[in-house]
Amino acid sequence: MPLSPCPICQKPVPPRPENTSHPFCSRRCRAVDLGRWLGEEYRVPDRQAEEQEDEQPSDGEPRRHDA
Repeated sequence: MPLSPCPICQKPVPPRPENTSHPFCSRRCRAVDLGRWLGEEYRVPDRQAEEQEDEQPSDGEPRRHDA
């Protein structure tokens, strides 16, 4: 079974039973990844913002709901 690459440095990563830092190759790469999350270099897309943009009329004016 081929080894998968570390997402940070691309070195081969031993399987989980042999490597407590899996899916990273080392504690250092694991810490680098955490630092990137904490520094907001990675972001999870906000689906609600996308949905709200889709609900806006194309002319940019808010919709009016007449009762």
